[in-house]
Amino acid sequence: MQGCGNDYVYVDCTKKLIDHIPEVARKVSDRHYGIGSDGLILIRPSEKADFMMDMNNYDGSRAQMCGNGIRCVAKYVYDYGLTDKKQLKIETLSGIKDVELTITDGKVTSVTVDMGKPILDPALIPVVSDEEIVIKKPIHVGNKIYEVTCLSMGNPHAVVFVEDTKSIPIETIGPLFEHHEMFPERVNTEFVHVIDRNHIEMRVWERGAGETLACGTGACASVIACILNGLTDHEVTVTLLGGKLKVRYDENTDRVFMTGPAIKVFEGEIDL
Repeated sequence: MQGCGNDYVYVDCTKKLIDHIPEVARKVSDRHYGIGSDGLILIRPSEKADFMMDMNNYDGSRAQMCGNGIRCVAKYVYDYGLTDKKQLKIETLSGIKDVELTITDGKVTSVTVDMGKPILDPALIPVVSDEEIVIKKPIHVGNKIYEVTCLSMGNPHAVVFVEDTKSIPIETIGPLFEHHEMFPERVNTEFVHVIDRNHIEMRVWERGAGETLACGTGACASVIACILNGLTDHEVTVTLLGGKLKVRYDENTDRVFMTGPAIKVFEGEIDL
């Protein structure tokens, strides 16, 4: 399944959990010798919510949260008859997320996710910094100085504002950001060009996955970074390589809401 081109292999583990999860994640994600994906997402039972999303990156590492992934989890459980609810609670490693389904002809076509409150405390992101909030902080990456605005949307993000996302040498500088000493648990890096007060463009380098066509938490983090820097309003369309997401920040509740597509590509079996 994919959401804005951010594709994962989904496995129904509500009755039985698979073994050797990191190894399986690496094998199925391989685009030459496996199925090919940005990672593996297991749909598991939950004692706290309707379902649990267990997300594993391309390299087998576990991730706390995935905005595009959770939309597809919601589509999976509804379309395959695991639930008939149109409003669900899905447990993640970054907490329980509320999702609302849009149904067309009996199938889920889009999902709105309450992504929760942005985390700005450097110690909780985590980011190595003595400042209360990390906004446009200069850091050396490679042989150049960049300014980063840092926050967490369940996983750590560093947002960099650029004049042109197309010319960014992301394959070169992405890994340097990811493994920079400023980020003790690595980081997702978003390169953002502000088009106007309601529209931005974004490319993303995800920790453990490399450049992906979309990142839901990254889109949310980018909009919050734009707001912190006074660059956009509170409702923004985010154009990614794989499509568009709509992100809304509710100032009254300090919560971020993301709406986007969820699409099944195919289903099948693989012998591991």
